[in-house]
Amino acid sequence: MSLPPSRISVFAGEKFACIKIAGRGEFTNSVEFSTVVRELRGAGYKYFVLDLSDCSFLDSTFLGALATLGLQLSEGNNDHCESGLELHNANARITESLECLGVIHLFKLSEGPRPTSEPTQRVAHTPARPTKEEVTRACLEAHQTLMEINPDNVARFKDVAQFLAEDLRRIKEEKAGQR
Repeated sequence: MSLPPSRISVFAGEKFACIKIAGRGEFTNSVEFSTVVRELRGAGYKYFVLDLSDCSFLDSTFLGALATLGLQLSEGNNDHCESGLELHNANARITESLECLGVIHLFKLSEGPRPTSEPTQRVAHTPARPTKEEVTRACLEAHQTLMEINPDNVARFKDVAQFLAEDLRRIKEEKAGQR
């Protein structure tokens, strides 16, 4: 049974940006998510709401990308109303994964209908078409972040990280050999 492709939609208000994940948040769209966030941060956004109402699952790479953003937004942040990352309507499976990986403290969790105190507009973005090298690098960095945040994750991901590092090195060598 083939799952429908996941989609990322972006909405922005004056003080926050909302990114909606429909389907599964996986390594295949973690590069697109990170690119969208980088662009929004460049435009001055500091508070992000990730709407997970229609998201069934987040894999470890996507969770690592989220944790990276959570760390970046929490650095020197004393005012969680001005900057941060809110996960809206995360299902029990996602919440359990965040707890198990020891990263749940990086996020504000909220449930229910999204308050519409601030109007938002859809923001167009071009879906990313990352290369194998970009996807492999994103996977490696995400898993390294998870291991840095919580030492218990080292046992879970050290073999994955080693494989990804070797794969990335091989990809770079092949690329260099084709020049």
